[in-house]
Formats: sequence, C-alpha cells, structure tokens
Amino acid sequence: MNISIVGTGYVGLVSGACFAELGARVHCIDTNTEKIDRLNNGIIPIYEPGLEDLVHHNAKAGRLFFSTDLTESLNDVEMLFIAVGTPPGEDGSADLSHVLAVAKKIGQNLEKYLLVVTKSTVPVGSSKIVRGVIEAELDKRGKNIEFDVASNPEFLKEGAAIDDFMKPDRVVVGVESERARELMTGLYAPMLLSNFRVIFMDIPSAEMTKYAANAMLATRISFMNEIANLCEKVGADANMVRKGIGTDSRIGSKFLYPGAGFGGSCFPKDVKALIRTGRDHDSPLTLLESVEAINERQKKVLFRKFSEYYKGDIKGKKAAVWGLSYKPGTDDMREAPSLTLIGQLLEAGCTVRAYDPVAMDEARHRLGDSIEYADDIYDALNDADVLFHITEWKEYRMPDWQKVKSLMSYPLLIDGRGVFDKTALEGITYLRIG
Repeated sequence: MNISIVGTGYVGLVSGACFAELGARVHCIDTNTEKIDRLNNGIIPIYEPGLEDLVHHNAKAGRLFFSTDLTESLNDVEMLFIAVGTPPGEDGSADLSHVLAVAKKIGQNLEKYLLVVTKSTVPVGSSKIVRGVIEAELDKRGKNIEFDVASNPEFLKEGAAIDDFMKPDRVVVGVESERARELMTGLYAPMLLSNFRVIFMDIPSAEMTKYAANAMLATRISFMNEIANLCEKVGADANMVRKGIGTDSRIGSKFLYPGAGFGGSCFPKDVKALIRTGRDHDSPLTLLESVEAINERQKKVLFRKFSEYYKGDIKGKKAAVWGLSYKPGTDDMREAPSLTLIGQLLEAGCTVRAYDPVAMDEARHRLGDSIEYADDIYDALNDADVLFHITEWKEYRMPDWQKVKSLMSYPLLIDGRGVFDKTALEGITYLRIG
C-alpha cells in the first residue's frame, strides 16, 4: 500500500515509521526544509525510544521517504494522512489553519481518487470542513474527482509510542463510505490478523472519541490531585487511598497518581478545545472547566510547599531541579510543571540549577541562561537549599542519599511524584503531595 503522511512532528513521524514497518510504502511530507534535510540525513528531530532505529531501518529498506513537496507523490498514493499541528488559539479552540492548508493543496492538485484521513486532533465537524475545502478547490479547477474523508485519531503515549502503535488497545476509524472502510481495513490488516481491535464508526464519533479519551484521563489526574490535597489536611495518606480505590475493578489504578499536574502536547490542549466546543454548542462542560482549573493550581503546589517551609524567606535560595520534561521517556516540555515551578522560583529571586536526562537542549531553547544546567543529578545539588523532584526518570530512583545530603546546603527534598521511600532518607527533610 502506498500512502502519504503530511506532518513530521510526533504523530506523523511515529505513524509513518510504524506504517512502513508494517509494509506500507510511506511518503512523509513537511514544509520545514531543514527538518526534511535532517531526516534524509538520518537525524531524528524528536526523542522517542526506538524511533531512530525504526526510521533508519525502513528508509534503508526503501519503504520510508521524506520530502517537502506534497504534490510529488499525491497522485501516486491511495490515501493521505493529515498529521499537522492543531495548536490552541487564545480562546482555547483548536487552530485548524495547518489542516486546511493541506486540504487546499490537495484540492488544487488532485487528479484521481484519494482517501484523505485526518490524524491530527481536530474538533467534531472538522472532517466536513476539510471536505468542503477540497471540493471548493476542485470546483475552481472545474474538476469532478471522487475522494473520501475519514478520521483516524491517534492514542500514542510519548515515551511508549511505538509499542502503542504496534500493540494498540484499539484503533478508532471514522468513515462515511464502504470504499474508505475497505482501504482502512487493508492498511490495518496486520493488526487485524493479530486480533487487535479496529473499531469503525461514523466520523463525528471518531473525532469526539479522541477528545473524550484524553479528557477522561485528565479528569482522573485532577481528581486524584484534589483527593491528595485533602488527604494532607485530614491526615490521610494519598498513596494508600490510591491503592484502596485503584483495586476496585470498576475504577482501576491507571492515571490515579497524585503529582504536580499534567502537561504535554495533548491533555492541556485537548481539554481546552473540548471546553471550547461545548461552549460553541451551548453545552458547557463545567466538569472539564474544573479539571483545567485544578491542574493549573496543582502546578503551583511545589512552590507553595517550599515557600511555606521557609516561612516566605526564600529570596536568594538555591533550588536544584530533577526533571524538566513533562513526563519520563520524552524531551517534550510543553505545558510541563517544571516550567511553572521554575518561573515562580525565578520571580521570587531564587537561583535554579536543573538536570534532565534528555530534555536539556529543549530547556536551553525555552529558558536560555535564566537557569544553570547541571551535568548529572549530583552536579545539580551543590549548595542547594531545596531539591525538587518533578519528572520520575528511572535514574533518579536510587541515588546515594548520603551524597545528596552532603552536597546540599540544606537537605530539603520536595517530591512532586511521590516515588521515594521516606525510610531511606535519613537526615533529609521529605515533603510530598498527599
């Protein structure tokens, strides 16, 4: 099968490499010339475990290609996936300008049947808009060319994206014709053979499924954070409560860990977009409005604990930070709790020295010389008055705590993920959420 994927960001590049691994011939398209040049030279623009090897293997095998020219392969492929960004606008709505630019280009150059699949996260009704743009461009050219539009939202977790793609919980596909269904069935045939669930539905339901899934997971996180904050007030242990409710088969334990709030490219953006969709359709989503507000407050909890411990006398204090990415397994710092904390620390007159296993370059890009960058976990600690643990990278799990204590000016550890064993922290003041 011959396909194109427009957009070589996280979703597009992972999807392209995985489809190629399944045997498809994949043309990855992007308008960013520098990015395409780097990909053609084997340089991967994002950090994702296993992705570099997958890209190199399939490029060498002649199944994966990179280009800046959408028209070059447009009329040679059976389907085209739109996987460009849909960043939030000022009002929280998803910006469809990149998606519609692709649709316009398709309409201007299409010469034969094509299945156009939206893989970008788009609001309900977006596929109709994509269809309208393509039809308008075909009408301008006086062309009557049949095409279909489908929706195939992604459910990839950064840090585990390749496994998520190859061994999915489910694949959701929204179609409006039998021809489109047959093409999508053919593309996902290897997964069907392995008994993975490919769920076909109408397009609006597929578009809504993506938002509803992320909104549910975000809701679980904010719920647990609210419970954890209350646990602190009443003397309960949030980790015990989490285990107690997580063993209920109706609830389960996933996404019930108290912490410093959620970040990344999906949850914050998708919650905002779904809230906006609700307002636009006179169906306000007050639960999700609360989820968003709780998360913004939660990102400030670590700084509050720090300030309260020192009774507000924090100007000039030195802060060490372990973890900058919004979660382990990625260098993504979009909406990361670390950014909120570091901003508060700098505003309060503190100095910050940070370390992350993979996100240092991204941090330098975002923060410049406003903070210091350490070479390893211990280098971050010199003369620190506090250590913040924000991202639960595995290499932070079993440090030499006596060395940690000896390097710090004052041994205060504020754990934003609640992963350390308090009994191993002799001589270190330990504060956590919940």
